[in-house]
Amino acid sequence: MTPRRVPEALLPWAMSVLGVPVGDPLPHLAVVAGDASNRRYFRFEVASQSYVLAESPPSTEKNEAFLRVDALLDRAAVKVPTVLGADLDRGFLLLEDLGDQLLWPALNTVSVDHYYTLAFDVLAKMAAVNTDNTGLAPYDRTLLGEELSRFQQWFVHELLGYTPNPSEQALLDTVFERLISSALEQPPVMVHRDFHSRNLMLIGSDGLAVIDFQDAVVGPITYDLVSLLRDCYIEWPIERVQAWVRNYRDRLCSQGLLTDTDETLFLRWFDWMGLQRHIKVLGTFSRLYLRDGKSAYLDDLPLVVQYVLQIADQYAEEEPIFADFSAWFSQRLSPLIMTQSWSKNR
Repeated sequence: MTPRRVPEALLPWAMSVLGVPVGDPLPHLAVVAGDASNRRYFRFEVASQSYVLAESPPSTEKNEAFLRVDALLDRAAVKVPTVLGADLDRGFLLLEDLGDQLLWPALNTVSVDHYYTLAFDVLAKMAAVNTDNTGLAPYDRTLLGEELSRFQQWFVHELLGYTPNPSEQALLDTVFERLISSALEQPPVMVHRDFHSRNLMLIGSDGLAVIDFQDAVVGPITYDLVSLLRDCYIEWPIERVQAWVRNYRDRLCSQGLLTDTDETLFLRWFDWMGLQRHIKVLGTFSRLYLRDGKSAYLDDLPLVVQYVLQIADQYAEEEPIFADFSAWFSQRLSPLIMTQSWSKNR
């Protein structure tokens, strides 16, 4: 892919927003690590103060949603980058610099309880948001189904080169319908949609900030929890994950954010929501590689495959359709996966 040139107007615009004369030479723009989108981030300093500039093309990026959700989270006392300026026509954003310390590299078996407790604080604040009149779209059947369709198009067909026959297609349709129904029976709350260790930043010794939130919707209460605890970039023992899930459920109940939901049902919601998410992610990561040339996401596919089979097998006895799905995946897809270079990454 040919790198895009930095728009000449980007830095002078930021200087004008800050009320600083445009001098010669201009401050140096340093590239900041980006994400899966078409946005690009740059850091620069003025008068010993650091700022972040985003070039976020309005043709592809949800800039208005970013501004709206940023304000919504800020009002909920969730730390997000302060927006200092925005030019929606050109897709320029001037943001507070939150630093470079993502949560992901700070996690280990000793630190994780502390940091996840901080993350649960954030999730509880989001769950308490009154989503009426916020402009947040519903995480409805259409969106959940579109996400699952990425699995067949991008992972199964485009990446692995396999086309399900009619009976296999019927199996997938039935599994997907069960997962969608489970998601829709959950209490709806504000959902980040990508709440994981690479979208949480450490602020000082005891603070977490949230980034990459422009896709927020109103949806299942377990969605962000499973994004965090079954992170596509880091794995924890299943017993530890289940303990965190129970603790967070107890917290929701104590705060009046969840009622009439026992542990067994909440854990099933959580597990099935994770199965939906990880089936989707197999398609999304494949698309990022095949369509957008972002090959690094292939390295994370083996863990996601493991999550999918783990949960399908866990519920196979009580849900025969999941046993059928796991058998189909293992018989038809696993041999094809083993021919892929990324399959050796775990």
